Amino acid sequence: MHVIESIEDAKALEGSEVGLSDWRVIDQTRIDQFAEATSDYQWIHVDTERAEREMPDGRTIAHGYLTLALIPALTKDFIEVKQLTRAINFGVNKVRFYTPVPSGARVRARATVLSARRRGGALLLTSEIRIEVEGERKPACVAETLGMYFFGEQATAD
Repeated sequence: MHVIESIEDAKALEGSEVGLSDWRVIDQTRIDQFAEATSDYQWIHVDTERAEREMPDGRTIAHGYLTLALIPALTKDFIEVKQLTRAINFGVNKVRFYTPVPSGARVRARATVLSARRRGGALLLTSEIRIEVEGERKPACVAETLGMYFFGEQATAD
């Protein structure tokens, strides 16, 4: 875990890999729950019988947005921001889905800090997050994420 107490601490991490998560299984229950939450019931995600007949490896695949939505949970232990008053997801600059995540596969996240900037009294941290699938050469997802971290009074003083 990398500890950030100031924007300068975050800037020192630019270009550095800051974390590699443990593997997490993406099972059909999780895929079905995501389908329920988003009303995305495309058969490639939820119809296990049809997938067995028609998908290349006979399994359903996770939604791309499910893979993207796992980023906060997979990366939560990569950095600790001291004197944090709040943190918000500020968005995503770029997302690409390269490899499907079959039901039952294991994924993990790898994060690199791209930039750390002061913005509106907060730290704007831009990171590249790669969601890897065990046994696959290409990542399932590569996303450039933006997080805003608001420090308490002492941490923002120059």
